[in-house]
Parts: sequence; C-alpha cells; structure tokens
Amino acid sequence: MSPPPPPPPLGRGRRGSAHAFDAALDDAELVVARSALAQGRWTAVRSLLALTADDWDRRGHRVTALAQESGTLAWARDWQLAEPESADASVLLAWATVQRALHGKDRPERARETCHAAAALAPADPTPWLGLLALERTLGDEADVVRLFDEVRHRHPEHHQAHHLMVARLAERRAQAGQDPLHEVYDFANWAAEQAPADSPLAILPVVAHAERYRVLAGAGSEPADPTASGHWVGRRARQVMKAAFDWWLEWEHDDHPRRLVDLNFLAHAKSCEGRGAEAAALFHRIGPHATPVPWSYPDRDPYKAFRAARDSALGTA
Repeated sequence: MSPPPPPPPLGRGRRGSAHAFDAALDDAELVVARSALAQGRWTAVRSLLALTADDWDRRGHRVTALAQESGTLAWARDWQLAEPESADASVLLAWATVQRALHGKDRPERARETCHAAAALAPADPTPWLGLLALERTLGDEADVVRLFDEVRHRHPEHHQAHHLMVARLAERRAQAGQDPLHEVYDFANWAAEQAPADSPLAILPVVAHAERYRVLAGAGSEPADPTASGHWVGRRARQVMKAAFDWWLEWEHDDHPRRLVDLNFLAHAKSCEGRGAEAAALFHRIGPHATPVPWSYPDRDPYKAFRAARDSALGTA
C-alpha cells in the first residue's frame, strides 16, 4: 500500500464541507480589516499589521488568514506599488502568492521569490520564512523543510504555526509503521515542549503530533477511518500525552494567544476520541463557535459534521 498523500495546504480538509470555517477565528480586528480589504481599502490592513511589529504569532495568524482571501493578491500589489518599501505589503503579497502556488494557481518559483523579497525588507521577521515553510512543507524535500523551520525558529523560537507545520511533515515518515511510540514526531514534539517556557502553548504539541500521526496511519489504512473506533487514542502513551496537555491547559490557559483556538480544537478532538466527555465538554465551552477544520477532518471526514457530533455528544445534546 502506498503512503498517504500529504494534507491539503495549511490543513484544509480534502472533502468539501457545507460549513465555511473562518480562518480569523475570534480576531475581531482582523475580521474588520479583512472586510475593508475586500472592498479595496488596504489602509485598514496596513494599520492592523503595524500592530504586530514584534508579535510574531499574531502576525503569522493575521497574514495567513488575509492571504486566503481571493482578492488579497491584487490589493497587496496595489499596496506595494503605493508603498514599495513597506515590509507589511511585501509579506502579505508573498503569502498571497504562496497560497496561489499551493492551490496550483501560480508557480512555486514565483512564491519563493516574493518570500525572499519580503525577508530582505524585514530580516528579523519570521513571517516570510513561515510562508516558505508552508510552501515546502507540501512541495519541498525534507532538507528544505528543516532548513526553513530553523530560519523561523531563529527569529522566534516558539513560533506556534511553524511547529505545527513541522509536526505535520514529520508525522508522515514511515506511513505504515503503526502505533510506534518511538516515532520521531513524538521526539520532536516533546523536545519542543520541553525547550519552551512553562507557559508556552507548545506544551500542547505532543497532542498535535498524536493527531497528525493518526491522520497518516488512517490514510494508509493502518487505523480505522473513525478516530473514536481507533485504539490510537486509548493506549498508555496516548493517555499520558492527553493528561499532561489537559493539565497544562487548566493551569496555563492563554486567552490572549491568537491561535489558542487551534490548540483547543486539538485538545477537544483528543478528549472526544479518548472518551473523556466531561473534559471535552469544558473545552467545547471555550471553543464556542470557533471550530477549525483540523483535526476534525482527519483522516478524510467532513470536519463540521465531525465537530458537531463530538460536541453534541460531550455536551449531552446528541
């Protein structure tokens, strides 16, 4: 059996969903600026990104969400023509080009060029390198992925999105090896969590690694397509990973982290698969309406239906 294909760019589900997921999550300022950009008013985005000069996780989150909009490339070009020295315009243009390349609408070489041009304008900014990492995570070889991850980490050692991309790529090694507790994705996730400060959201990374490994194994036919029917979530290692992450969340919950809802969705998914309904319910209350397609789409499910079913079961409304 051949290895499973890589996930779609930036974790979008392969199968279409009737529900539209909002990449902005609960970032109200981002939603307002995105609406203005859709109407051609890029000055609102300029003001928004100016607030993220050294908040790299928030900057990455906002640029990624903006770049997914269909009109962003054209408006970013207009912005860059008006302000050719703007690092913010350059990085938004780079990310919009990356998105197009990942969807086969532009050449990867062009995306690489725009990312390197953005990096030259803002040498301390990890966001152009994050764009390259997202591109090569799908299109590049392993050496490129490792090198680009190092470039991001050199600029921001705890970069949340970069670590998620790296875990997703590492999980794909040895697709049919089964539930291997010594698989390198676990070593990497544990290492990153241990290197980070005690209050870092990277403490959740081992749960992310476990979900990404399930995606790969289920895609290869080594695990059931229904995660709740899989032993992947109930073994000793799984229980240890889930307990440590949930205990961390209880002590260190970060209401201000821009991607905390991504972590909460991974945790709620894990607790649902583990059969820990009360703990899952607490997480679903925090998530509210902000479901994310990943990991509910794993391995190839309708993510919104999977989210709703898990939430209804946990909250006792099924």
